[in-house]
Amino acid sequence: MSTEKGTISIHTENIFPVIKKFLYSDNEIFLRELVSNAVDASQKIKRLSSLGQYNGEVGDLLVDVKFDEAAKTITISDNGIGMTAEEIKKYINQIAFSGATEFMEKFKEANDANEIIGRFGLGFYSAFMVADTVEIDSLSYQEGSEPAHWTCDGSTSYEISTGTRTTRGTDIILHINDESAEFLSKARLQEILDKYAKFLPVSVRFGTKTTSEPDGEDEEGKPKYKSVEVDNIINNTNPAWTKAPSELKDEDYLAFYRELYPYSMDEPLFWIHLNVDYPFNLTGILYFPKIKNELEIQRNKIKLYSRQVFITDEVKDIVPEYLMLLHGVIDSPDIPLNVSRSFLQADGNVKKISNYITKKVADKLQEIFKTDRKGFDEKWNDIGLFIKYGMLSDEKFAEKANDFCLVKNTKNESFTFKEYYEKVRDIQVDKDANVVYLYASDAAQQDGFIQTANNKGYDVLVLDGPLDTHFTSYLEQKGGEKIQLKRVDSDVIDRLIQKDEKIELVLSEEESKKASDLFQKAIDRADMKVEVEALSVDELPVSVTLDEFMRRMKDMAKTGGGMGFYGNLPDNYKVAVNGNHPLIKRILDSSDEEAQKLAKQAFDLALLSRGLLTGADLTSFVKRSVEMI
Repeated sequence: MSTEKGTISIHTENIFPVIKKFLYSDNEIFLRELVSNAVDASQKIKRLSSLGQYNGEVGDLLVDVKFDEAAKTITISDNGIGMTAEEIKKYINQIAFSGATEFMEKFKEANDANEIIGRFGLGFYSAFMVADTVEIDSLSYQEGSEPAHWTCDGSTSYEISTGTRTTRGTDIILHINDESAEFLSKARLQEILDKYAKFLPVSVRFGTKTTSEPDGEDEEGKPKYKSVEVDNIINNTNPAWTKAPSELKDEDYLAFYRELYPYSMDEPLFWIHLNVDYPFNLTGILYFPKIKNELEIQRNKIKLYSRQVFITDEVKDIVPEYLMLLHGVIDSPDIPLNVSRSFLQADGNVKKISNYITKKVADKLQEIFKTDRKGFDEKWNDIGLFIKYGMLSDEKFAEKANDFCLVKNTKNESFTFKEYYEKVRDIQVDKDANVVYLYASDAAQQDGFIQTANNKGYDVLVLDGPLDTHFTSYLEQKGGEKIQLKRVDSDVIDRLIQKDEKIELVLSEEESKKASDLFQKAIDRADMKVEVEALSVDELPVSVTLDEFMRRMKDMAKTGGGMGFYGNLPDNYKVAVNGNHPLIKRILDSSDEEAQKLAKQAFDLALLSRGLLTGADLTSFVKRSVEMI
């Protein structure tokens, strides 16, 4: 073949500078694009052979990645289908868009490198993000083909001539520019290949690695070993998600999890194998990890692939936000390799995939709940946060989850919503026929209030997770008008669940006024309002409570619940003085000085029980206690 020179038909001189400048921040994807092209070429020769359109020996298909730091080159080689000179001119020289004018207008709208490459078919040209000159050396599988060599220096000029390749396949040689010298490093290339090529369907070799093999015996008859270098195949060509579930055992799923997350300390609780081919194609495995009580650190553990090529681990446009707490792999050929956020948000298949995954997750949880209730209960502490997150953010998921979402009480007993309603409906009902669910957000700190409730025969739930401020409101809304949730320390127990029976106050009106003034003076705090109440003698002499509504609004403000106004309001605690407790009568009968001391002591004990007594006030309380003893 004689040497031929020509111009790449993009009709403008400044297209390559635009590509280089615009795509620079994502320049590592050049390797993904070129290795993916090599994989495609390898799969095509295999396909042609299976169709009887290629009668030669296919051999072991391999993509080879090499670099030469001294020569400043990176070479990606394959033994796939190869190209003739005419095919190079057709597929490489004619960039797959109508013209540079359209490109120049539209590239400004693109959000990232993936979008611009995907929109304009620039996969091969991503090479020019890191290379000054790119060469192609190729020999087509077609009988009698001549090897072809193409070179381009990043301008619109190219040169094509007879190549040197003697076996079927293609070499892409990149002459790396000075700005991209970071890629002439084994560690950097290994990092990119680990990210994008870990599960490619064709073997990818990157250099060699050292291993040991038997080398006879020593003088004592013990086996000797020698170090040898072998090919470093960096990918698993047949990962678990590409197999049928019937081919896999539990240990296979666990081994694949460790392959995905080699540094994870915990094994997953269970998993879902996704496999659907209509109305879209989707395979994958989603694992339920042990969800810690921190939402943020769990995210971005689902990896998105297209035909085993890694795309991204930011999948929020493909799966609902709460499903991002899961780990694993989703692979869909219906999602293009060079995918953009705008594509994901607009594509109909993506919405179908999201709905399908949501349904599969809910079905799996329901299945475990029905077939292994004991095991489900035991796993609740690890999956409860995930399920509550889903219920708060996805109505369809919530519809199913209402049947298996659990609540736990202070005795560590588990109940579904229906089971718990049946448990307390006849006991924890107030004079207006409201069924009151009592709950603790910090069982240790609120123990005194819990014990008081238990002494009345009442049950107390534990709602102490990061989402439970919102979840209490959800339980009220979904439980019906007659269900109310009240934190066990938000008032004295007789007011939390008010009954018809009325407790008489033993103090006279004058004594009640005197007690109120005495405690208000002893407390001397504007945020504490004193009320003398007729309570059971079993109640504490003094209780400090915070109104349920106000506290809940403030808690929601802290967790970003759109209640910012309440977040700025001061805490207004109520001090309930139990006028029927013997200590109050004793305080009233004491001298002024003694009464003040006892009132302050009783109040500080109430603060102490709530964890509100700190600093100098705590020190004073301790000193006063010693003096009184």
